[in-house]
Amino acid sequence: MIQIGKTLISEAIIDNEFACNLSACKGECCVAGDSGAPLDPEELTILETIYPKVKPFLRPEGIAAIEAQGTHIMSDFEEPETPLVEGKECAYVNFTENGTALCGIETAYRAGEIDFKKPVSCELYPIRVQKLTELHAVNYDRWDICSDACTLGKSLEMPVYKFTKNALIRKFGEEWYAELEQAVEEINT
Repeated sequence: MIQIGKTLISEAIIDNEFACNLSACKGECCVAGDSGAPLDPEELTILETIYPKVKPFLRPEGIAAIEAQGTHIMSDFEEPETPLVEGKECAYVNFTENGTALCGIETAYRAGEIDFKKPVSCELYPIRVQKLTELHAVNYDRWDICSDACTLGKSLEMPVYKFTKNALIRKFGEEWYAELEQAVEEINT
């Protein structure tokens, strides 16, 4: 483990390779699982504010789920997350003609309708951040649906922490990321 400020970082994000391979997995991470995407507290107000501009980029099923449950829900552990459509895919997901899941929030962002890309937990994946008592644990989440991403990451020699660089900076800041790079350099020498 590496400690930077109030974060404990698993060396698995350094030792493993990863690069999303959307053409292979078809966005299964937005569909599989039994809960929505984790949300940071400040993202709750953002989702409420941007929903009217995101709504045109969503499927009727997603709209119905959001309007019935809200722009976010609270998990069984009282943690905020995105709502699901009938306990399945994220309510914010849309599907292309070939069945690839795409984030409706990110689609609205790319269309220039909003300035919020998507929840940081989605951009960080396969990294998951867990709040401990006084620290945050930064861990690599291994999921079999991402095996193609691991294969692609290995062929590109792309460590998890480099693949998620922009998201890590968004979550923890430039200085934090520079410290992480320095720690990796020290480990590798």
